[in-house]
Amino acid sequence: MNLKEKLTYISLKLLKKIFSLLNTRLRFWVSNFIAMIIYFLFPVRKKVALKNLSVAFPKWSEKRRRATLFKCYKFFIHNLIEFLAFPYSWQGIEIIVNGESRVREFLKLNKGVIFVTGHLGSWEIMGSWIGRNFPKFTGIAIKQKNLGSHQFFIEQRELAGTRHIFKRESIKKMYNVLSSNGILGLVSDQDAKKNGVFVDFFNKPASTPKGAALFNINTNAPIIISICNQIHYNKYKITFYPLREDYKTVKSITQGYTSILQNNIEKFPEQYFWFHKRWKTKP
Repeated sequence: MNLKEKLTYISLKLLKKIFSLLNTRLRFWVSNFIAMIIYFLFPVRKKVALKNLSVAFPKWSEKRRRATLFKCYKFFIHNLIEFLAFPYSWQGIEIIVNGESRVREFLKLNKGVIFVTGHLGSWEIMGSWIGRNFPKFTGIAIKQKNLGSHQFFIEQRELAGTRHIFKRESIKKMYNVLSSNGILGLVSDQDAKKNGVFVDFFNKPASTPKGAALFNINTNAPIIISICNQIHYNKYKITFYPLREDYKTVKSITQGYTSILQNNIEKFPEQYFWFHKRWKTKP
């Protein structure tokens, strides 16, 4: 690591110590205060997010979109602080889980399980819960350019026992997770450029990663969509949705889980990461 990256790592470790000293309620109020400052003074990608909200919810008023975006800032700042405070932030929160029995039933088939999620809800809280309850959970991750932040984020996730395979590593490693009856986690809702398959997302074609569908077709490992919604500042609900087995093509499989993600976004629009250019690639 160069000097900048080392300073980034040290700064994140310092923030972890600070936020770990606060209780759950205090971290929530501090996050709201920080979110207000960022929303009004440092509106990073605010225009992109508002444009995405107008595409997804064309009937909404501008006032409603801006109110939702403000809640979005508060939601993600809070979740970032909770992540920085791992493992101390696991204390004082309640997690309700629906569908865990289906995951364990699928594991009995000895084919592994493909976990698909998106940039929706409290995915770091969900990942930590899965890592602590399923010993063979491996997530596919992207290496960050800043090695300091990359190292810190990986260390935080691995506190729960989560393993990682990075994109551009051998795809054989990913198949090995499934062949050893492990759980392979994929975040599959960002623009996949020309390599993706176009499916409907809020009535507009969106290039979407093919990975989950290809793993399913090539191994017959079942797909489960996993989502963690924040119900209260200290209460979360993880839900596992098994994908219908009659989806057999790359497009139908991808559309299937994308539709489930969309249904959840419609219920919790402030918990979706509207800041990336989801419809950037045109058909």
